[in-house]
Amino acid sequence: MITQDQVKEALKVVTDPEIGINIVDLGLIYDVDITDEGEALVRYSLTSMGCPAGEMIDTEIRDVVASMEGVTSVTTEVTFQPPWTVEKMSDFAKSALGFF
Repeated sequence: MITQDQVKEALKVVTDPEIGINIVDLGLIYDVDITDEGEALVRYSLTSMGCPAGEMIDTEIRDVVASMEGVTSVTTEVTFQPPWTVEKMSDFAKSALGFF
């Protein structure tokens, strides 16, 4: 069975084109649920409600997860609760963007 960690690792290929950092290190992936049947639900946020790359990011999330062995379907859910903040970023992303 595929794990949440495997999905998050795979999603590191999806980058925010405006920031140039992957969505996992940016802290945009809030939750990944996978059923025993391989149905994946990815809850994520965007850096802002009006993010122009939102549709592209959603498509890439779906494509990456759907390509994983053992995944039978993918559902994505964008949420702004709790709101994304800089504190959600990994140390790598904070460093790359000059927050350290």
